[in-house]
Formats: sequence, C-alpha cells, structure tokens
Amino acid sequence: MSKWEKDEVIQRFREYLRIPSVHPNVDYNECINFLKRQADLLDLPCNVYELLEKKPVVVITWVGTRPELPSILLNSHMDVVPVYEEQWKYPPFEAHITEDGWIYARGAQDMKSNGMLHLEAVRKLKEGGVRLKRTVHISFVPDEELGGIDGMKIFCESEEFRKLNVGFEMDESYPSDDPKVFHAFHGERTARQVKITCKGVTGHGAMLHKEAVTAGEKINYIIHKFMEFREKERQKFINGAPLGEVTTINLTKLEGGVQINVLPEQLSVYFDIRISPFEDHNAFENMILGWCKDAGENVTLEYFVKNPEEKTTKLDEDAYFWNALLKTVRDMGLDINSVICPGTTDARFIRRQGIPAIGFSPILNTPQLIHAHNERVHADDFKHGIVVMEKVIVALANA
Repeated sequence: MSKWEKDEVIQRFREYLRIPSVHPNVDYNECINFLKRQADLLDLPCNVYELLEKKPVVVITWVGTRPELPSILLNSHMDVVPVYEEQWKYPPFEAHITEDGWIYARGAQDMKSNGMLHLEAVRKLKEGGVRLKRTVHISFVPDEELGGIDGMKIFCESEEFRKLNVGFEMDESYPSDDPKVFHAFHGERTARQVKITCKGVTGHGAMLHKEAVTAGEKINYIIHKFMEFREKERQKFINGAPLGEVTTINLTKLEGGVQINVLPEQLSVYFDIRISPFEDHNAFENMILGWCKDAGENVTLEYFVKNPEEKTTKLDEDAYFWNALLKTVRDMGLDINSVICPGTTDARFIRRQGIPAIGFSPILNTPQLIHAHNERVHADDFKHGIVVMEKVIVALANA
C-alpha cells in the first residue's frame, strides 16, 4: 500500500472523483450526498437549490464575523465530459493512484479538483481556529460542460443567489505546467454560432447560367470572406497573441443538395465564432451582415448562439480582490499570469451580474489535459494547491 492510500485528504478527493457524474443524462444525487457529508464533517450548513428539476446547485456556507459585507463565492462544477475509456491507461472513474502519486480520473483537472481544494482549504482553516470577516460560500453547480444554462446562469439570476450577497467569485482556470506561475482568467470571448443559408437557381448539374446565380456561388463567397478574416486572426495567434485575445472562426458544418447532377436549391454553412473582448462586437456583426448582402439575394443569417458581449474583470489598482489574490500568491514566491479564457466558464454569468470574477486553479507542474485522455494530477501538487488556496481564501475574505 502506497503512502497515498493512508492520506485522508487524497482519499476524499478520490471518493469524489469516483462519482460518475458524466454526460449525457447526469444523475447528481451521489454528488449531493457526498457534499452533504463533507458539510457535516465541516460543521457547516449546506443548501441544495433545485431551480430546475434534476439540476441541483449545492452551496456550503461559512459565515464570517462581518456577514453584512459582500461575500466570497468559490465555485466549481460537478459534471464532467464523456470519456473514450479504451484510450485511458487506467479506468477513468476508478481514481487510480500510481506508486509515484499520479491520480488518473476524469475530473481530476476539470473541475472536481477545484471543488475539493475549496473544501479542504476551509477544513484546514477551521481546524486552525481561523475566523474570516466575509462569509465564504462554496458552490457546486450542474451542467457547466453543457454551457451552464441550466446551472449557474439560472442560479445567478435567482433570488436565492441574490441573498448570498456575493461581492467576488472565484471560478476555474486550468493547471499550469510551470513550477511557479499559475494561470488565471479575468474574462472570456463571446460565443456566437451561426448558420448562413444561400438560395439560388436550380437545374441540371451540367448547365451554366449567364445571369442567374447558384447557391454554390453564393456560399463560396461567404466561405471565402469568413476564411479571409480567419486567416488574419490566425496570423495574430502565430505571431504570439494569446488565443483568448484573437477572434476564432471555424467552419463546422456544411449541408444541402439532393443529388450530384442537380444544382441545389439551397446550401447552408455553419460557423463557430468566439469574439475577442478587444473586437468591436457590433462592427463584427455588421461585417457579417454585409457579407451576406454582398453575396446576393436570398442569403440569410441565423444565430444558434448569440451571447451578449462578455464583460471582463478589471485588473487595475482599484481591483482589491484581484490585488489581494495576486499579492498573496507573490508573497509565496509564485506568480499569476491572467489571460482571457479561450473557451467559456460559469464566471461569465457572474460577470453579467456586475460581480468581479477570476478563474484560478492553483495546481502547478501539471500537463494540461482538460477533456483529454488520461486526465491526471499529482497528489503532491494537489496538496500544495490546498496550501495556496488556504492563503488565498484568507486574503479574499479579509479584503
């Protein structure tokens, strides 16, 4: 038996990882039962809010000495993405730990690690007799991996959330392969998903038309304009711009046509778009509408996802929660590199409420394997993350 088998902290982490809260059709009951047990062990109240059936939000609360102050929310999500089990070195819901301390499990990085870091840090603080000024809420939400619409979005718009009086939220980032520098997120790109449909003259596939324009000609124009813009952004990325600071466009689907020798009456193309916060969102939308107009008549734009422009959390001298976080980490001889998240997290819903939020996952020396095969974290780096999280919680709650 390795030393890790006797480590209570690691065993609690592994117990949580073994819960198969995996999409599709997640059953969150086992997660709820586990979290309730943790709250009982911490002697803290635990509330379960089910604003939508089978979509529970769990909130464990440590009341501060000055509960009238805006509170700190430490958030993570309970759900994990599916796996290709045959590609894993060890079963992904076994939470296998190797002799040298690597824990293999879906959720080891995204995002059950953060939830347990929050709980274990609070456990150590309480055991040490620490009292904090601000109330600290530890939340566990559903369905982040599906976009968070039935999880954090609905919850943070509710009266139940308003009563938490949140002044700052800390959410997820991703592990760092560096031994001294953490990654953090202070904003996100805006997700837009569009379908452009081009209608044109139909007829025999052997024909040419002197005046009428085919759907193929129109869609070729549209694709060319999108790909031209995409290449300009790709060059920014190649030249060193962080991914979160460029606008990405990817063609993800084409459809249309009935037979190879028949001109299609219509063709459609789908694009996944993530707009940089440094892009003028209105100008970007008008640019796409202009392309559709220039392509010809009967070209229509349809949005599948049209998120509002995402806000960013300021990192200036007046951002006292961010500065408390940064000072604490630097006082430990470490540092934080904060960037725009290339994907999406639940923090965007918090920022829409006018609440500052930072994504921060204090795990170092770890290859980034979010959503990948053999997702893993080392027990030593996980436990070091608890030490960092303890100090960060104290700094935030006493800011």
